[in-house]
Amino acid sequence: MTLSPEQLRAAMRAWTSGVVIVTAAHEGEKHGMTVNSFTSVSLEPPLIIISLQDNTHTRKLVERAQAFAVTILSFDQRELADRFAGRTPESQDRMAGIETETLVTGAPLIKNGLAWFDCRVKQSINVGPNTMFVAEVVAARGTGEGEPLVYHNRLYHRLAE
Repeated sequence: MTLSPEQLRAAMRAWTSGVVIVTAAHEGEKHGMTVNSFTSVSLEPPLIIISLQDNTHTRKLVERAQAFAVTILSFDQRELADRFAGRTPESQDRMAGIETETLVTGAPLIKNGLAWFDCRVKQSINVGPNTMFVAEVVAARGTGEGEPLVYHNRLYHRLAE
């Protein structure tokens, strides 16, 4: 039996995750994308993993810069999640009008998120049509306060008590 991409996609809809935007900058060019393939690997050393499709502009910038930033989105940032997922047609330049700041690597962090991670690539691993980046977190901010944006079954949700 061969598993089809649609079968896997349907089963993965049961996985609930937070929503992050990965951004990168290289030689004056900035870009980013919404991802849910983000996880912590180790506290000492501080390592995280992201996975990006090889054909994306963000992946190419991360490869060139060898650095990226991750912003964990709040529930009020649903519009940004859609914009950086390419769901809004007027978002050709996804970074236009977005307030950002930088910490160590120069990768842009989106203001008003719940938390931020500034990262340097330690290793990249080709996995099918994707690249998995293992990165050292060189700076981080956030307290866990606020209402996270949650993604489940192809829709955004808020946490309920």
